[in-house]
Amino acid sequence: MGTLTAALAAGVRPILTVSAQEEPHVGTWDLNLAKSTFNPGPPPLRQALTFQAAGPHWTAFVQGIDAAGHPIKSELANLVISFDGRDHPTPNEDYETSAWKRIDSHKYQVVRKRAGKPVLTIVNEVSTDGQTMTITTTGANAAGQPVHIVAVYDKR
Repeated sequence: MGTLTAALAAGVRPILTVSAQEEPHVGTWDLNLAKSTFNPGPPPLRQALTFQAAGPHWTAFVQGIDAAGHPIKSELANLVISFDGRDHPTPNEDYETSAWKRIDSHKYQVVRKRAGKPVLTIVNEVSTDGQTMTITTTGANAAGQPVHIVAVYDKR
């Protein structure tokens, strides 16, 4: 699984689903390639994220077609998480653990680590009107290449 797909996925199996009025991230979001930038590229050909929430626990379902034209494997892209700020195992070619933390009602941060050291920082923010979600990923991949991705999503 590539950095982009893994960087964007976050969640946990909910018992109850919170409504979009209570949590602005909840719902389905389509990647807007024209408004997004990917370094390194290439971007996926198509991607949709669906967020469900149950209190501090979330599930993010990732669907789409990767840059090579293959379906994104949901079993690799959907992660179990909690917004507790602690490191959780999330094996990937670019990192080993992830820690999720709420910043405010429209924003959260994820710090991905390899060998206990931060390698990627992700900030996910929903606009005040609830129609645009921007996921900014910065850091380095396993090859040491700088990563700077600004993925912009439109709410369905």
